[in-house]
Amino acid sequence: MRTILWDTMKIFIIFTICTFLFYYGLKLLHREYEQIHRFDPPQGPAVKVFESQSKLKERFHIIFQQGE
Repeated sequence: MRTILWDTMKIFIIFTICTFLFYYGLKLLHREYEQIHRFDPPQGPAVKVFESQSKLKERFHIIFQQGE
């Protein structure tokens, strides 16, 4: 009876430690990726897809033409 209780406590302790390590590892990764600016304007020879603002009718025509 005593060994079963001791084994259960060891498993619980190991599970708790692994859970904390996983949680703080995810927090560390989140903090690292939070600092990356994903929506900065592109640098270098970037090309715009659409040069000018199109009218609403033209936009619908493009959407229906592409089947989206």
